[in-house]
Amino acid sequence: MSETFVDYYAVLEVAPTATQDQIRTAYKKAALKWHPDRVSADSPERTSRTKKFQRINDAYYTLSDPTRRRDYDATRQFHHSDSSTAFDDDEEVPQQPKPGAFPWSSFFGGAKKDSTQEQKFSHDQFGSVFEEMMRDADLAEEEGEGQNRQTRPNGRFWTIVGAASGFGLGVIIGNIAGGVAGAAAGAKLGGIRDAKGKSVYSVYQELPQGDKSRLLTELASKLFSSALAG
Repeated sequence: MSETFVDYYAVLEVAPTATQDQIRTAYKKAALKWHPDRVSADSPERTSRTKKFQRINDAYYTLSDPTRRRDYDATRQFHHSDSSTAFDDDEEVPQQPKPGAFPWSSFFGGAKKDSTQEQKFSHDQFGSVFEEMMRDADLAEEEGEGQNRQTRPNGRFWTIVGAASGFGLGVIIGNIAGGVAGAAAGAKLGGIRDAKGKSVYSVYQELPQGDKSRLLTELASKLFSSALAG
């Protein structure tokens, strides 16, 4: 019986000697680059992006925890291939299991995740890192005290998603008919904005697709600019 092995260091494009901070930074870059919300819901890229995004999250889940990473590294030394797993390759490389191979199913309670569970896991894990990136990009701020402390959208966040400009943009783009459509979009965003007590990630999940893409692009731009400056 064969077992599938994936080189998670290759997935995140880091060296096996990478520090935990380097792994976290690599995860942020890869997750922003391949997040499914960077393209429209009906885009032909959506399926492949979803698979890559899930793979990125599996890699980060494994390598971000010292114990899981140690177990993974112990397994990795038993697996050798003429060609490493390329990140752009959607196919996993099946290889024969060897003594001492780590039981990957134990990562998720002894059972393989179905696609729905895997997508939920991917997005939930991304959520906490997303909020950190939003704070770093000055698009959100922490409010509240103790257990009630949350990361919530600030004024710059709403400027980027255009919550106050639906009707005006609609008129510019497509006359009065466009104005009506723009007003409807603006009203929806206004309703999201008026909802109190929501975290910035919860708000993000309710946004129209175009605004999700805009935010992710803004985050990616800031992250890569910061990396170049460093």
